[in-house]
Amino acid sequence: MPCVSPDGKPTKSGIATLSALKSGAATPEDVSKVTGNPLFKVRSGLRELVNAGFAKQEDDKYQITPEGSKLVV
Repeated sequence: MPCVSPDGKPTKSGIATLSALKSGAATPEDVSKVTGNPLFKVRSGLRELVNAGFAKQEDDKYQITPEGSKLVV
């Protein structure tokens, strides 16, 4: 279940992950609890979102970027 589609846009699960980050979830464990997605999928999805510029990582915490915020209502 990828979080970023081949055209560079977030998928449904990517939007859910970004929404979780926007609501204050900061660790993969937090995002997993909020989204209900398994931790291993959340971790790989966060890596994809960071690589696409929609999220950023500092140590083991994540934040949504301004680019990612534009995609979450």
